[in-house]
Amino acid sequence: MKMFSDHVRNGLVFLPEIGVGRFPVPKQRPYDAGYFARYQRMAKTPMGRALTQARIALVARHYAGTLLDVGVGSGQFVLERNHTLGYAVNPAGIEWLKSHGRWADLYGECYPALSFWDALEHIDDPEAAVARAKKWVFVSIPIFRDADHLLRSRHFRKDEHIWYFTHAGLLRWFDEQGFDCREWNEAETSLGRDGIHSYAFERRHSPA
Repeated sequence: MKMFSDHVRNGLVFLPEIGVGRFPVPKQRPYDAGYFARYQRMAKTPMGRALTQARIALVARHYAGTLLDVGVGSGQFVLERNHTLGYAVNPAGIEWLKSHGRWADLYGECYPALSFWDALEHIDDPEAAVARAKKWVFVSIPIFRDADHLLRSRHFRKDEHIWYFTHAGLLRWFDEQGFDCREWNEAETSLGRDGIHSYAFERRHSPA
């Protein structure tokens, strides 16, 4: 059926059996200087500062060493947490990280811990990304009850978000990558965000 096959190629596909959805975001994405500046403005608000502190606290409950933050947002988390480097694809974010001596290449080596604050859903190949974590992965991400919830959500962003998860779907996906969930919470939702869950995942065995 042409209508069906066209939608599979170009539209949202959500598989309730595994709790994962995918949207084929175009290669041209809005990651530029304006995008980075908007996140820097949001970081300076009371909510922005509270979110950064909640993320620092989540990591601190499980881990204290070197961490690579993937996506970096405004860069606030990278600067405020000790022993933190950053990786970005936005040229403005890359320039900012290098100017602060915090740039690192996610795919150039493995790291003891990675964080993906509002970032995992943007990555074309998330398996390759989390494979660079030797021990810990920390995540904040929108969580959906089902496809109807997803379609009504402000987090259904056709120019940015590739991957969509239910809570069970995200746990299942990380389990397949070799990680156990050590904590999950809705602290960011309590701070005023819409349907964001936060997670700490620990690798069962160090990668070869």
